[in-house]
Amino acid sequence: MRKLISTGSPFEKTAGYSRAVVQGDWCFVSGTTGYDYATMTMPDTVEAQTRNCLATIGKALKDGGFDMADVVRAHYYITDQAFVDVVFPILGETFGDIRPAATMIVCQLNKPEMKIEIEVTALRRTV
Repeated sequence: MRKLISTGSPFEKTAGYSRAVVQGDWCFVSGTTGYDYATMTMPDTVEAQTRNCLATIGKALKDGGFDMADVVRAHYYITDQAFVDVVFPILGETFGDIRPAATMIVCQLNKPEMKIEIEVTALRRTV
């Protein structure tokens, strides 16, 4: 059973993708930037963008029937190496006890105001 999750972002329709795709016990969350999708605004700081990314991802996981604790893989894309030490503590607040396999890459993102993008993969835990 495949379920598509949307945030309502205009980017999803324009680019032809889903915020997340649930397939069985797996949830694949697309790269998520720091937009506040309610207002379609982007905060100036990487800290605020990181928190927005995590909130959007958390909502997409919840909408798919998953929890943040189900995350097994995370990819972090940042636009400046100086952001590493800034975002690590924020990521640790969310993933510190979950400890997914993770990679951080310094790269250019699609828009100049974007400072971080996060994508995750989750596997539903069996009790």
